[in-house]
This record gives sequence, C-alpha cells and structure tokens, in this order.
Amino acid sequence: MRLDWSAFLTVIEESKRVVLTSHVRPDCDALGSELGMAGILEAVGKDVRIVNAQETPANLQWIDPQNKLESLAKGVTPADLDDRDLLIVLDTSAWAQLGAMGEVLKRRRERVVVVDHHVSEDDLSDRWFKDTTAEATARIVYEIGLRLRVPLTESIATPLYAGLSTDTGGFRFPSANGETFRVAARLVDAGASPPFIYRELFEQDTLARL
Repeated sequence: MRLDWSAFLTVIEESKRVVLTSHVRPDCDALGSELGMAGILEAVGKDVRIVNAQETPANLQWIDPQNKLESLAKGVTPADLDDRDLLIVLDTSAWAQLGAMGEVLKRRRERVVVVDHHVSEDDLSDRWFKDTTAEATARIVYEIGLRLRVPLTESIATPLYAGLSTDTGGFRFPSANGETFRVAARLVDAGASPPFIYRELFEQDTLARL
C-alpha cells in the first residue's frame, strides 16, 4: 500500500481521545473497521469511542460483543464528543453518508482524518488516508495495526476478518488477491473464526425459520 504512514502515525501520536464513526446503514466493513481500529488504538493507550449516526443493524449486533458501538440515535449528543481531540471517519468519504454525525464533524474540521477505500471524495477533511486499490477499509486498518506494532487479538481479528470477507464477496471478487488471503490467514491465526462469522452473516435467518 502506497500511503503516507508517517503522517498518519504522527496524528495518532498527537491524539489522546479519539472518536470513530462511519456511514449510515453501516455494513460489516464499516463496523468491523471501527471495532478493529478501536482495539488497535486502545492497545497504544488511546481513549476511544465509536459513535455512529444510527444504531447497529440487528443482524450485525453479533460483531460487537463488548457493546462498544454507540449512536446519536441512542442518546449520544454532539456536545458529548467535545472532549475528543481526533475524529476518524472510516469507510466513507461522503457528507451524505454521515447522517447526523456530519454535524459533529463540522464542529472539529481541523482534527478530522478520513480512512477509506472508496473513490468518492467530498471535502470532509484535508487529512486523507485513502487507498482506492484496497479490497476493504478493514484491510487498511489491518495495515495501521502493523505500523503501530499492535499484536493481533481475537477481538481485533474477528471484526477485521468480517469486513475483509464481506467487501470481497466472500473472497470471490477480483479485488481479492494473494495478499488478501495471506492477511485473512493471519486474522484466522489470531482468533477469527470463519465458520462463526459465516453463520452469523448468512445462516441466522435460516435457523430462525427452522
């Protein structure tokens, strides 16, 4: 990945209290990237909150066993986040996809970083950490963990694997290459369970009908 790692790591080093957010109607890559990033930043001593505009969809609540995901829809207010000295937007580069969290972003434009793999690019920030060749935002977050020298744990690996696998269509899309599978293997070695993740993603409705 051809990214300016030093610039990103400097921003992280200078921050103490971080809030992470992503797009409305969050999917596995959005939520997985948030949870993976939270685990990585907490491992290097940061105080981290994850706050989205909307609640986590019922079918994806399994991805957050520690209940780290908060939302404006469940009572968090923009003022509650005024103590945060860095806001990281994950898996979107569009104002329209931020929902009510867009107002939070506008309150702190000078301390916003965007981490994303999508082509679209609004003026969310002048600090972009973006790779449109990446298979998923979860892959970029994985690389951030490597640069911060954070050991992979199950609680980091599981959401990152979920994001990587879903955004590659179960590794069927052309974006999945040899390194994608090597990263996936490392996540599995760290505790991510493909059978568990597959069941949660694709078999719960079937089981409920039996």
